[in-house]
Amino acid sequence: MTRGLKNNNPGNIRLDGVHWKGEVEPSQDRAFKQFETMPWGYRAMFHLLNNYSRLHGCDTIRRMITRWAPENENDTEAYIRAVSEWSGVPADSRITTTNRDVMVPIVAAMSRMENGTEAKAADIAAGWELFMLNK
Repeated sequence: MTRGLKNNNPGNIRLDGVHWKGEVEPSQDRAFKQFETMPWGYRAMFHLLNNYSRLHGCDTIRRMITRWAPENENDTEAYIRAVSEWSGVPADSRITTTNRDVMVPIVAAMSRMENGTEAKAADIAAGWELFMLNK
């Protein structure tokens, strides 16, 4: 089982001092957040990507992934290509982070990239519902 799945943190969100709803504190992982359930981990991904858009102008997959997975830690271009291909959303198309039909496939693709396995649709859907209830 990958670290992200073990931590119910499918996006591998790092510890940063910000508390997210559903987060387990203190985390037993020294570098990454842990969540109570996988839907809470997906909710955090949706929320963080929404923040990227609202606060930093990250309104495309390319801009989001460049911030999410910086080149000093990742092959960012390969990450962008994979998320674009798997989600069916062009890397440079402007997206709305509150559009379920766009964001669920993007987050599913990001989880696949982070964990090397297909995400469970029910967990992502539940995470989306938590995001929409608790934006």
